[in-house]
Amino acid sequence: MKVLVVEDNRLNRLMLVSFLNDFGAEILVAEDGIQALFLWETELPDIVITDLSMPGINGIELVSRIREREQVKYTYIVVLTVNDDNATLEKSYEAGADDFLVKPFNRSELKHLIAAAERIISMFSQQLVIYALAQLSEMRDVETGQHIERIGIFCRVLSKALKKDPHYSYQITGQFIEDIALSSALHDIGKVGIEDRILLKPGALDDEERNQMKRHTTFGSQVIESIGTKYPQIKFLKMAAVIARWHHERYDGTGYPDGLKGEDIPLSARIVAVADVYDALVTERVYKPNFSHQKAFDIIVAGSGTQFDPGVVDAFVRSQSDFVGAYNAMKNQKSDGN
Repeated sequence: MKVLVVEDNRLNRLMLVSFLNDFGAEILVAEDGIQALFLWETELPDIVITDLSMPGINGIELVSRIREREQVKYTYIVVLTVNDDNATLEKSYEAGADDFLVKPFNRSELKHLIAAAERIISMFSQQLVIYALAQLSEMRDVETGQHIERIGIFCRVLSKALKKDPHYSYQITGQFIEDIALSSALHDIGKVGIEDRILLKPGALDDEERNQMKRHTTFGSQVIESIGTKYPQIKFLKMAAVIARWHHERYDGTGYPDGLKGEDIPLSARIVAVADVYDALVTERVYKPNFSHQKAFDIIVAGSGTQFDPGVVDAFVRSQSDFVGAYNAMKNQKSDGN
């Protein structure tokens, strides 16, 4: 973890550096905002701890400039202040600060703050990994558009609705909801292994092509499992591999690749199955027009107990307005060019 300390007071600067050394951090030091901005641009620290009152560029301006210039890598920014009055904190947060530390600070407080920063940075990095991999499949199947983002939202909605059902609530923790919202983006990563003539075919697939397309489930799970073996600290990849392999299984056992039936199909895959089909139905594709919400709703309800888990379908029925709202919000966002 690389930390940039920005403090013009020598005593405070030395104290911060001493504490951070105890935590094993790699430390960069700046005495003013101008030097800090240069170090941030050249060294890309994970965390910036900055005083607010400094000559040249003050702390709030420094925070604002970092937020304007950062691109892929996220910087966790902590401001140092001699008081925690609401006006000062509000300006800091408006500029883009994540947290604050009141002077005089202590070792324990700084330790907990650094731990919180590491968790946030880790989550952000994991999201980048997920969406980078997911975009790999989208680049080859351009008609899916915002498909992977919508799937994550739909899975979160369904999971929250299922948590209210006693039959599912014991399985659905807060971590489950966060994991499925993120890992569902990789459900079709296996499509990178499918030939363009099949993946991008505008008409119906023949039997041979359909069998080739089905391979994206096993290929996708193998890709994710190989990444998970190398990076075991990324816990949600285990769920992502499960989803990639089994999101085309059917509740009646006639799905693929393994013909799993009922609750032998992992819950995460049963949830993604509904979210994925709904999005496919309401989205225009080269081989079909977009269906209305009502038509998609009727198709999914008709598939309860055969294609889909009845409990998941019930959750979909209860939360259908959230599906419509999320879909329309992203559609409007796309039309606005954002």
